[in-house]
Amino acid sequence: MDIKGQMAVGALKMIGSLPLGWSRRLGQLVGYGAATTGGDSLRISRINLARCFPEMPAKEREKLARASVVNTVTTGFEMATLWRKPWSHAEDRIARVRNQQLLTDGVEEGRGVLVLAPHIGNWEIFGQYLATVGPTTSLYAPPKIEALDPLIRDGRETTGARLVPTNVRGVRALLKALKDGGIVGVLPDQEPDLSGGDFAPFFGHPTLTMTLAYNLIQRTGCKVVFGFAKRVAEGFELVLLPAEQAIYSEEVKVSLAALNRGVESCIAEAPEQYQWEYKRFRRAPEGKTGLYRRQ
Repeated sequence: MDIKGQMAVGALKMIGSLPLGWSRRLGQLVGYGAATTGGDSLRISRINLARCFPEMPAKEREKLARASVVNTVTTGFEMATLWRKPWSHAEDRIARVRNQQLLTDGVEEGRGVLVLAPHIGNWEIFGQYLATVGPTTSLYAPPKIEALDPLIRDGRETTGARLVPTNVRGVRALLKALKDGGIVGVLPDQEPDLSGGDFAPFFGHPTLTMTLAYNLIQRTGCKVVFGFAKRVAEGFELVLLPAEQAIYSEEVKVSLAALNRGVESCIAEAPEQYQWEYKRFRRAPEGKTGLYRRQ
């Protein structure tokens, strides 16, 4: 293990030894520092918010951008604890689950449930929760720092989730899981390769959107639910929201537009907890936008 790997593992273990409440407070403290000093996270968040909420007063957008940076850093610190401590520790911090029946009904029907979980709040605890409801399969890409892989993998599998690679073999595993009546978790707001996506409106702008969910729906007839873990004072509120009927459309653009509207509905629940620093608008139908280029 190289020095960088040793330091990363040491930091993760140290933070992960803290109770969840403590790691949250530490993350918030570091996050406030990051939001004050600026940097790329804040710069990109400002760009995305101006694009998505052009009518919002500038002061309000700035407040939202800074709050988003704080929440993103906080999520990172919470993850360390979630990966290192037993599920019982995290479970005690779940204040409530909203609309849980959307998920449990699908599992009981044996239809297969595709859960679309945008980058809001803490998606790690949400993924751990899914596996407590039914057999859960999710895509997994190893981290850039190899030494962290076993720690992250163990943390994500702590409640029984199955992680599969982000390749053809992994997609086949997702299809089989849905056909077998299981749960599949997908992050729907990541920009795909051009070969794995198409353009659909997102906050009024044509945005490269993954076609993975569309393909899974068409090939399995699964039920679709949106969900995320919202950070609240008592811990987390797990939120499940129904998908529009249009997401089941055989027309890919209709389905993708419904997917993006579902993500927007989730964001509306906690806009300050969305990861606005992600470069979602790098591409447009005519090519690369240059939107995030430093002036």
